[in-house]
Amino acid sequence: MSSPAPKHGQSNPSDWVCRWSHLLAPATRVLDLACGHGRHMQWLQQQGFHCLGVDRDPLALQTAAAFGEVLSADLENQAWPLSGQLFGGIVVTNYLWRSLWPDLLSCLQPGGVLIYETFAIGNETVGKPSNPDFLLRNGELLSLCRSLRVLAYEDGFCEQPARFVQRIVAVCPASGAHAETVRYLLPG
Repeated sequence: MSSPAPKHGQSNPSDWVCRWSHLLAPATRVLDLACGHGRHMQWLQQQGFHCLGVDRDPLALQTAAAFGEVLSADLENQAWPLSGQLFGGIVVTNYLWRSLWPDLLSCLQPGGVLIYETFAIGNETVGKPSNPDFLLRNGELLSLCRSLRVLAYEDGFCEQPARFVQRIVAVCPASGAHAETVRYLLPG
């Protein structure tokens, strides 16, 4: 008999997040947007990062609070709650609300790393979400991150569980003409 599937947000952290979190500056503050129960907050905390998890589900945030600071916010129906705050990293998985992109990117400090992964067009053929409002169009993630330095990008099908995704790792350029060059060690 197989065990029941974990509730949304209570599974293991995304392989994409684990693979690229080494690019975050040591002990930096990381925003986990739409954090759910805090699976990525837990991973990031274990790596020495300070996390702020934002979600609209107060029950999920009770679990996430064990891994850092949490903020309850309905990102789709309220004003952006993080104006003026900067983060050395931003993690988003399985969430897309297009109108948030300018606000989200404005919170990424120079040299900060965006790690983003969500569903893409094609997912409607294998399951949920199937609404195009929640599926990235072809190349959309690259377009949304055009002001950043893209270090890694994938667009395709994953078998376990079956889903179509786009994912990106990108760095906010340092400001100033004499900004220090940052080196990122890429795996492999």
